[in-house]
Amino acid sequence: MQNFAQLLIFVTFLSLITWTISDKFSRTQLKAKSREDWLLDGVGLTIQGIFIPLLQATLVYWLYQYLLPNQQGYLKLSPILTFILSFVVVDYLYYWNHRLLHSKSFWQLHQVHHTVTQMDVLGTSRNTVWTSLLIVYLWIHTLFLYLLADPTGYLLGVSLTSALDLWRHSRLMISENSWLYGFLSLWLILPQDHAWHHCRDFPHANYGANLKIWDKLHGTYYESPDLPSTIGIPISLTWKQKIFFPFS
Repeated sequence: MQNFAQLLIFVTFLSLITWTISDKFSRTQLKAKSREDWLLDGVGLTIQGIFIPLLQATLVYWLYQYLLPNQQGYLKLSPILTFILSFVVVDYLYYWNHRLLHSKSFWQLHQVHHTVTQMDVLGTSRNTVWTSLLIVYLWIHTLFLYLLADPTGYLLGVSLTSALDLWRHSRLMISENSWLYGFLSLWLILPQDHAWHHCRDFPHANYGANLKIWDKLHGTYYESPDLPSTIGIPISLTWKQKIFFPFS
């Protein structure tokens, strides 16, 4: 199941890259990216795609073995329940984690993610190196994979969340006139929803990852039939600071 999860994420990323290159407008946007943008996005994808999984499989996993030596495989839940745990419950934890990153205490670390000026899959993981350590997924996913006797459903939820995260940061929009849009827009955060989160006028809206219900429940949901004309915020950090802030 772990191999399937990794394959789903990889295929999603590859498919979105292929679509981006084949789409004329998106291809033009890629050509307009600066060297700094390519560097920041490349570093972010490397950290999320290689460093974080290695950290989860080694140090964080060993930490739980040390703290909870007799609890490995203790939770015996059905695959359906573990999927709900991952896709719904952890999604709610991420909603609050994301709001925390927008607070005064942590905004300086998270602001780098909001320097993207175009929605494309390459900017999904743009962050400072240290911000990745503050995202709840690093700690909570490893904990449940350690505790669950059968993590199959949980891993499916993780892989689907990761695939949706890549799609949410792309410009691959579903037509509003399609039945699929009518179905998904009722409950799922779509790329157009997340684009408004990256608009400088609405940075405190649409925090959700998978489900819209959390934003609607807490009054942070913003909906518009149009896309924002501009996204991204200007900050006065050098490229080194954008990667290593505040240790640069």
